[in-house]
Amino acid sequence: MQVVSISSLKGGVGKTSVTTGLASAALAAGIPTLVVDLDPHADATTALGVQAGDQLDIGRMLKSPRRAKLADNVAGSSWTARAHANGSGPAVLDVAVGSAYTGIYDRPDLGRRDLRRLSAVLAGADRYELVLIDCPPSLNGLTRMAWSASDKVALVAEPGLFSVAGTERTMRAIQLFKQEFAPNLSPAGIVANRVRTGSSEHTYRLAEMESMFGDLLLSPRIPEQANWQQIQGAAHPVHHWPGESAKTSAALFDALLVNLLATGSGLRNRTQR
Repeated sequence: MQVVSISSLKGGVGKTSVTTGLASAALAAGIPTLVVDLDPHADATTALGVQAGDQLDIGRMLKSPRRAKLADNVAGSSWTARAHANGSGPAVLDVAVGSAYTGIYDRPDLGRRDLRRLSAVLAGADRYELVLIDCPPSLNGLTRMAWSASDKVALVAEPGLFSVAGTERTMRAIQLFKQEFAPNLSPAGIVANRVRTGSSEHTYRLAEMESMFGDLLLSPRIPEQANWQQIQGAAHPVHHWPGESAKTSAALFDALLVNLLATGSGLRNRTQR
């Protein structure tokens, strides 16, 4: 099992869009996947077509992590039914439901014991091959809790001045966190998102990111897509949305997932089938 945090210190860069795009690619590849919606806004839960039910949300599981039964409290994404309807084989895409309750842990002063809460919850995630954690856009307790539970951190950035500067600060924060709390944590790379190919500013910033981050800048870059809000609002996987634009985006997320998981050969082979 690989656990990957999708992070950004700057809001509005499309972090949840990248999370759901990767989840769609994993579903298409038949990789049993869990999405942990750790952002108190719970946008990933909405986009994955999950309605709150009797299950505990992730915030309440974090409250009593050793007693939380993850398998009993995840919710299946409505995307799996669409995958089956489109001729895909058996697929698993579950969600640890987000809620505003998680906000009680989004503080800068969490101790080591609190930072291990999500790790304790995910001890029950052995049925999955991939766990994607959608983090809030901050470096407070929830993101640090996610990093403690993760093998890798993928950073999402727009090719703009403030986003690039924030990504550089986040890379430094990951290294410091790795030294103090999580020696096995590694950066999975940086996803350039919402790229406008006709923008001279974006072209300049992408070149700057290549110079600053080298091979950590993942390919492919994800271009800005006009109908992405419509896709998410309909709680639909991009792989099953009609039109050439969505088909192109789906192929980009397929390739991005392969590169993101490059150090995990078993999962990488699954995505390349």
